Amino acid sequence: MSTYPIEQGVRTAASQHSDAQVAAAELAAALRHDNLGFVLFFCSAEYDLAALASALESQFSSVPLSGCTTAGEITPLGYDRGSIVAIGFDGRLFAIETALIDDLDHFDLANAQPLVDSLLEQCRRQAVAPINEHCFALTLLDGLSSREEQVLATLDAALGRIPSFGGSAGDDNHLSHTHVYTAGHFYTRAAVVVMINTRLPFEVFSTHHLIPLTHKLVVTEADREQRRVIELNGLPAAQVYAELVGSAPDELSAAIFARHPLAVRIGGQHYVRSIQRVNSDNSLSFYCAVENGIVLTAMQPTPLLDDLKTMLADVRSRLGAPSVIIGCDCFLRRMELEALGDVEQASQLLCQSSVVGFNTYGEQHHGMHVNQTFTGVAFGSLPVNDI
Repeated sequence: MSTYPIEQGVRTAASQHSDAQVAAAELAAALRHDNLGFVLFFCSAEYDLAALASALESQFSSVPLSGCTTAGEITPLGYDRGSIVAIGFDGRLFAIETALIDDLDHFDLANAQPLVDSLLEQCRRQAVAPINEHCFALTLLDGLSSREEQVLATLDAALGRIPSFGGSAGDDNHLSHTHVYTAGHFYTRAAVVVMINTRLPFEVFSTHHLIPLTHKLVVTEADREQRRVIELNGLPAAQVYAELVGSAPDELSAAIFARHPLAVRIGGQHYVRSIQRVNSDNSLSFYCAVENGIVLTAMQPTPLLDDLKTMLADVRSRLGAPSVIIGCDCFLRRMELEALGDVEQASQLLCQSSVVGFNTYGEQHHGMHVNQTFTGVAFGSLPVNDI
C-alpha cells in the first residue's frame, strides 16, 4: 500500500488480503532491502495465525520479526480492519533485540533485571548510537492476561531511565484470545519486550482527550484478580454506573463505556480505568486493575480530533516532520470516532503524520497500564548524507 524513503530509516507497508501467504508476500515485496534489520507487525486476529507465522518466517527468513494481534489496524492510509501492517527498520540506523516473557504470573524483578540487562548488552554489541541516550523499550502484552500492571511496573523498575511504551494485544473485539509474536510463533498469556537503539531522534509520548468531572465513586467491593468491581458506593456497581450516565443497567454497552469513562487519580494525574463489560450479577469488569478502596472519578471527553491534531502538531514542532510514528491507540477511542462519524478525518490526520500501529486493549507508558489513550513513539529524520 505505501512505503517511506529508506533514507529515513524505515519503510511501512500493509496488506488487506485475507490469505496469509499473499499478505506476507505483499509485505515482503514492499519492505525487503539489503539493509533490512527487523520487522514489527500488527495483524487482525481473523488471520489463520499458524499460517501467517509460517508465511512471515518464509518471506523474512533471515530477518527477526515481532508483533501482535489487534482490535483494528492503523495502516499508512489510516484506520483499517482485517489487515496486517508492518514496519521495516534499516539496520544501519537501528539495533533491535527482543525477549519473550512466557510466565506473566511469576514475573518479578529477579526475572526482569537479567532480561533488561541481556537486551541492553545485545544492543550494545551492535549499537548504532550511545545506548544510554538512544534506547527505548516497546512492550506488547496479551491483552486478556490481567497481568499488565504487575509486568509493566516490574519492567519499569529494571529499565530505570530508559523510556518505554506499548500496547495490549487485541482480537477484533471478541474478547476471547489475544496473541503476541516473536521467534516464529504466536503466544498467549505472554509478552514481548523490544529494545530499540537508534541514531534517529525520537520521542515517546502519550495523550488523551478526557477531563475530570466532580462525580466520585468509591470501590467498596472488588475482585482484584479478575479486575471486577462488585460494588460502588456500597451498591451494585452496574446500577451505580448506569445512574451516573443516565442509562439502565441492561442498556450499558461498549459505546457508553467509551463515552463515559472512569479514572483513578495518581500523583496529580488521572489514569483511565475503562469498563470492559457488565456481568450477570451487576458487577463491572475492567480492562485495568481495580481494588477495594480506590476512588474512581467520572471523566468527560473533549473533542478527540482536536486533541489528536494538537498532539501531532506538538510532535512535529519538536522533531520536524516524522519519518514514522508507531501508535498504540485504544480501541475505545476508535469506537468513539466511529460513533461520531469522525473516522475518516482521524485517518487523514494519522496518514498525514506517517502514523502506523494498532488499536489496543490497553496502552502502556513508562510502566503504567492505562486505557483510552494514544501512546507511541515518533521518529525524526537524519540528513541523507548522515546515513
